[in-house]
Amino acid sequence: MGITIAILALIGALGAGLLYIVSKKFEVKEDPRIAEVAEVLPQANCGGCGFPGCAAFAAACAKSEGGLDGLFCPVGGSPVMEKVGTILGMAAEKKDPLVAVVRCNGTCEARPRTNVYDGASSCAVASALYKGDTDCSWGCLGMADCVHACEFDAMYMDSETRLPVIIEDKCVACGACVKACPKFIIELRRRGPKGRRIFVSCVNKDKGGVAKKACGNACIGCSLCFKECKFEAITIADNLSYIDHTKCKLCRKCVVVCPTHAIHEIGFPPPKKETPKEEASAGATSPSSTPEATPTAETTPPAPVAPTTPSTPTAP
Repeated sequence: MGITIAILALIGALGAGLLYIVSKKFEVKEDPRIAEVAEVLPQANCGGCGFPGCAAFAAACAKSEGGLDGLFCPVGGSPVMEKVGTILGMAAEKKDPLVAVVRCNGTCEARPRTNVYDGASSCAVASALYKGDTDCSWGCLGMADCVHACEFDAMYMDSETRLPVIIEDKCVACGACVKACPKFIIELRRRGPKGRRIFVSCVNKDKGGVAKKACGNACIGCSLCFKECKFEAITIADNLSYIDHTKCKLCRKCVVVCPTHAIHEIGFPPPKKETPKEEASAGATSPSSTPEATPTAETTPPAPVAPTTPSTPTAP
């Protein structure tokens, strides 16, 4: 019994020694900069950078030989990438902060239900089986796949419109909701100065009449916004208008001319109420509130009366 234990102990010691020699011989030394880069990353592990997690992204940045072009952390944004560039001695690309937007305005009033879906509560499953419970085969299915995919609690479903709503203060533009939507109605766009942005809230590519019949808020491809834009920020393809957020100057002229209100503006102050022309003209011709003094006729003072001289008594 003792001999057996001794033999097993000897085999274990030899195996441990062999493993130690092999580990030293084939040891892969990690770049210490990877750990430094990982420390400044937000550790969200959301995959928005295109890598499985922050550790993989940090390794890709440290191993990049051509600079940091194409490498960007959407959660940390430009401030974090500047720190990464400082650690690695590389120039970091600056990008405007992004935010998710829902490009569907098919509310229950504008896009009434025409059938009832009785299946798995999943947009991915429903999209694979049929067009949806309305006549619009392009719009939101309302089963919250995007909400479930968001790890930052930046989305919720509106019970009245049955559409997802973005909580901008929490959105980190990781793109998880974009990937989760089978209808591709969610897009990452530039947050814009003071949070202001304009976009076409529709992805319906049917012809105008068909799109309008299916949804009262649909883009009908009328080209009015395209003709109004002076900055070449609007294009029309497949009966659908699209606003390029990198060219849009936020002039809001396209919003006014859209007949179906498919173009949305976010973050702008409410428009000022203009005074009707009739009221303005009436105000211009109205008399002054302070009446002018009416001249009174001058009265002629009475002529002075000559003093009377006492009569002289006559002699008797």
